[in-house]
Amino acid sequence: MKPSLYINRELSWLEFNYRVLEEAFDKNNPILERFKFLAITASNMDEFFMVRVAGLAEQYYAKAKKRDPAGMTPKEQLDAISEAVHDMVSKQYNCFNRQLLPLLKQNGIEFLKYSDLTADERNYAKAYFRTTLFPIITPMAIDQSRPFPLISGKSLNFIVEIDDSKYAFVQVPSVVSRVFKLPGQNRYIFLEEIIRPHIGKLFKGCEVSDAYCFRITRNADLDIDEEDAHDLLSEIEESVKQRKWGQPVRLEIEKDISDKCFSFLKEQLKPEDEDIYRINGPLDLTVCFAIGGIPGFPELCDEPMPPIHRPEFEERIIFDVIRDGDLLLHHPYDSFDAVVNFVKTAASDPNVLAIKQTLYRVSGNSPIISALITAAENGKQVTVLVELKARFDEENNIIWARKLEHAGCHVIYGLVGLKTHCKLCLVVRQEEDGIRRYVHLGTGNYNDKTAKTYTDLGLFTAKESYGKDISALFNVLTGYSQEESWNKIAVAPTGLRQMFAAAIKRETENAKKGKPAKITAKMNSLVDGDIIDLLYKASQAGVKIQLIVRGICCLRSGIKGVSDNITVISIVGRFLEHSRIYYFENAGDPVIYLASADWMPRNLDRRVEVAFEIEDNKLKEKILEILDITLRDTAKARIQQADDIRYKRVDKRGKELLHSQPMFYELAKKYAEDFRKKKNKEIFVPVLGNKE
Repeated sequence: MKPSLYINRELSWLEFNYRVLEEAFDKNNPILERFKFLAITASNMDEFFMVRVAGLAEQYYAKAKKRDPAGMTPKEQLDAISEAVHDMVSKQYNCFNRQLLPLLKQNGIEFLKYSDLTADERNYAKAYFRTTLFPIITPMAIDQSRPFPLISGKSLNFIVEIDDSKYAFVQVPSVVSRVFKLPGQNRYIFLEEIIRPHIGKLFKGCEVSDAYCFRITRNADLDIDEEDAHDLLSEIEESVKQRKWGQPVRLEIEKDISDKCFSFLKEQLKPEDEDIYRINGPLDLTVCFAIGGIPGFPELCDEPMPPIHRPEFEERIIFDVIRDGDLLLHHPYDSFDAVVNFVKTAASDPNVLAIKQTLYRVSGNSPIISALITAAENGKQVTVLVELKARFDEENNIIWARKLEHAGCHVIYGLVGLKTHCKLCLVVRQEEDGIRRYVHLGTGNYNDKTAKTYTDLGLFTAKESYGKDISALFNVLTGYSQEESWNKIAVAPTGLRQMFAAAIKRETENAKKGKPAKITAKMNSLVDGDIIDLLYKASQAGVKIQLIVRGICCLRSGIKGVSDNITVISIVGRFLEHSRIYYFENAGDPVIYLASADWMPRNLDRRVEVAFEIEDNKLKEKILEILDITLRDTAKARIQQADDIRYKRVDKRGKELLHSQPMFYELAKKYAEDFRKKKNKEIFVPVLGNKE
């Protein structure tokens, strides 16, 4: 493929982060929600540097000359990233300083400098420093016998100049809240603003000349040789400990840092000039999560959208409901409690013989883990595949894996060289007519916390075709079984790419023959060059292609003669769009897959992923409704511009204002209300007709 037809992955990701930043600027969003969006941009950027920029830096220092599909060398990518990120940082702090803080003040919440405090507030802050902070903080002098300390990544620190010639390092403690509430009415100060004027008390007998905040981002991508790892759990556990000490890839400093302190930091850390960011405000804007969570101001937040409990499960055993027919859940509008209760019920049901489940990311206090432990304690056969290599969740997953093992669960750590990313839960139950298998398949993690903020789809089914597939797949994952032909699923890395390629080629051939041909796909990221090339060929054959891609999209839409039948939109809103839906017209007999996989090389080639076909016609109609509403969104949709990397909001002129996420919530509410009305009517009518 020509490089001009492919957008660089890293620059596409940065364009996505700009879309998130737009939400922080958007005056239609409540003020505290805007702080949260700003925090997300900062958190996203941390991970981007820790993984993506770090990887490019390694290639550059290794003198790698290989170009990416867009034709850029590692050095060219690093230069382009630096330019874009410096611009983004400027916009982040313009948003924080010029828009959000003044608006916060107008609404009765103030963030102050130490110099702005009243005498009583200073005494209060001083007492907090003396009683709480002073015992926690450990000053670290830097001299010949005490070299520059190894500073952990993402920590907030002071470089302190003492007696005009000596230097010391002080870490701002992370064990207490960085947002400190002063006595009285909603007046706040950042922790570093309390520490700075009192920092001299840590160096008794010395004179502190200057103290400035700085922050380092380090390479945090784990490098594990799985082939030679005798104990994968121990190997990953040790690698995680080393993560915060990786090579620095970004240095953030206060804008007004003295030349002497800046020179000292440069000498010690040796950053490239383009990796240095002078910050006009508080370092580390992830602190905006705490600001966005300030209590007592519901009018400054989004209206609550408590998840709707599906009425089918009320007053009935969940297995009876699933046996009646397949069910589709649309989270977070439909409550994730149904999935949790599926596992909980299985754990205590005397007729359940076995539970098998994959876990990629789970919450810190996971009710699903608790249920699996209960199941094992109740004597059921419990097999859990815990993916230890889930990036930045390794420590959490190691803890859970050990607890599950201790409870008697059979714990598998995945396959060598592959991450197990599919979302599967299988319950085997003894019933009057024999063994029956109940299955849950999802597009998102078994995480009860993120299920409240991520949009995902999940399928409950008791059909034998699905049960047989998932049973066989678990045998492949846990044993030496050879992969077989599947009934209702496609599995990566052995067959998923081929299935998607065949489906796209089929649409291409149908278009050439004049048959109905259309592709609608919703995913998190579109990166894979081979898939993009097939989509270009389909477009040229006349296939209408509608792509809903939240994040990275390396495909260029709207290029005349190449991709003029392709449109790309991105939805960035209150909930993180996470579901993966793949629709193929198939000459008028549509085929729909839901999946755990995006169209990325890592998903198709280096992970265990599952796409599962939806065959129930009512569920197909529901998925088509989801796609239709999403494509008609005029509130939060952005459209990729033809032959460009930038996205623009939908032109609302002549169109109805449609905000897809609140609409999905209202649809979930209406469904539950209508279901209950119908149920009550069915119960009520026979009573009226009773003439006895």
